Amino acid sequence: MSFPQKVKSTLWAIVDNMACNTACFVKKPKKDFTRNRKLGFAQLIRFFLSMEGGCINHELLKYFYFLPDEIPSASSFIQQRAKLLPEAFRHVLTQFNLRFPAKGLWGKYSLIAVDGCEFNIARNPGDPSTFHPTSGRSKRGFNSLHTISLYDLLSKRFLDVVLQPGKLKNEFHAICQLIDRYIYGGFPIFVADRGFSSYNVFAHAIEKGCFFAIRTKDINIKRLLAADSLTDRMDGWTEVILSRSRARKKMQHPESAPLYRYICKTVPFDFISDNSPEYHMRLRVVRFQIAEGVFENILTNLPSDEFSLEEIKRLYYLRWGQETSFRDLKHTIGTANFHSKSPEYIEFEILSRMTLYNFCTIITMEVPIEKRTEKWEYQVNLSMAIKICFAFLSDHVGPGSVNDLISRYILPIRPERTYARQLRFQAPASFAYRFI
Repeated sequence: MSFPQKVKSTLWAIVDNMACNTACFVKKPKKDFTRNRKLGFAQLIRFFLSMEGGCINHELLKYFYFLPDEIPSASSFIQQRAKLLPEAFRHVLTQFNLRFPAKGLWGKYSLIAVDGCEFNIARNPGDPSTFHPTSGRSKRGFNSLHTISLYDLLSKRFLDVVLQPGKLKNEFHAICQLIDRYIYGGFPIFVADRGFSSYNVFAHAIEKGCFFAIRTKDINIKRLLAADSLTDRMDGWTEVILSRSRARKKMQHPESAPLYRYICKTVPFDFISDNSPEYHMRLRVVRFQIAEGVFENILTNLPSDEFSLEEIKRLYYLRWGQETSFRDLKHTIGTANFHSKSPEYIEFEILSRMTLYNFCTIITMEVPIEKRTEKWEYQVNLSMAIKICFAFLSDHVGPGSVNDLISRYILPIRPERTYARQLRFQAPASFAYRFI
């Protein structure tokens, strides 16, 4: 059996095993999917994983090979979809990742990026949790969902995700959730931007036995070190004692008063209680220059003997791989072309697309790349590889042709090439006038 066929068989086997016991994945275990339908449980999950960006009726036509007697109606799909729980698609994503263990850094560490991504959804002013009123970004207002995901930078796959309404997003809470329920073992290093820098996040990673490297603002480093200014290059450890009280008489270690840092009662911190009023934390502060007059600060707990300042700088640079993965997830795979207005069902599609993305990258990472010139190293053209893998999943390409087709479309790696980031509002894809 070829490797692409093994990956495909593994994915469908997970779905078939779920169909044998659907109790954890449906809203009414003793009733839902108990009768024989054209879109049973396994068929419905497979259909979600195989959907493209066309309208529902067109997608059903393609999935059932345009056979008139086999094609269910869009209404029946909507009714069957309403029986599912998000746990069904989260289970597929998790189990599929576990069947193909990710590659580690030095065979030991997993490099996990954490970041948020916004998805614009159908306009609905009646939903205050997702609706953004008229502003400079949109004259009519818009609705959005915010995702915070874990992405393995070395194996190029999504591991987990939390969805939040756009107006109620809380990235600190989301990353703590993701760290707490991380199940892939090993020694993960969570790499995140400065929007995730908080004592509570650090504590969750430390208590889980994980590592982190999170970018931080200058002002936060000054507060941490109780310093008025920062040097151009730093690499050292510091200790703090976190407390909800400023009173010296309540300090358990008054001789270490300069180490105490006050945490306001309105700021979440999950490891201080009446029985444990203080929390000791040891952090490594790393600061380096990235351009003339431009510096970055990283707070981490990575050991100094294994990770030098230059190594931490390189690890943080790799975080950009998650930004490019969002582009491919949204546009190459077509996640932005939703088939529902409901945030609940949009979550189904996002989880399905993440599984499909992983299906493509697991196959692509095993394709040998021929070096054509001495000047450049080459990589797979991921956009074309995704299209080929999707055609293979939909039985339009045979397993013996997958690797050969993917290896035909390669691109040179130009590590020094950069582009200005384009920040602009993008309207959600209309439900009408789709031809994909």
